[in-house]
Amino acid sequence: MSNRLTPGITGEAVTAVGESNTAVAYGSGGVKVFATPAMIGLMEKAALTSVQPYLAEGLTTVGIRVNVEHLAATPIGMQVFATSRLTEIDGKRLVFQVEARDEMEIIGRGVHERFIVAEEKFLTRAAKKK
Repeated sequence: MSNRLTPGITGEAVTAVGESNTAVAYGSGGVKVFATPAMIGLMEKAALTSVQPYLAEGLTTVGIRVNVEHLAATPIGMQVFATSRLTEIDGKRLVFQVEARDEMEIIGRGVHERFIVAEEKFLTRAAKKK
């Protein structure tokens, strides 16, 4: 782990809402609006990319917990912006405040946790499940 990780690190990720990231496409709903799983993925991307530059080579993070509210619908054609802020470091566990906005309002917010892992060891362990 890197001692360069400190609370307060922020991240951002953006996507356009299209047919491929609607609730219908994800199978998570019957309406063609931005899917909750897509919003969560964007929040995770903001957190992942915020800390990756601070980690030693061969290390990455994996998501282990998400607790978010999806507050408002976003139609096809709008952009969604996710932000993350690292609030806690507990050994290899990282805690982030996350938020998503469309061009009009906050559409989601919550807490996301990630865990620092050695990528090769993690993939080797996962492959043993085959």
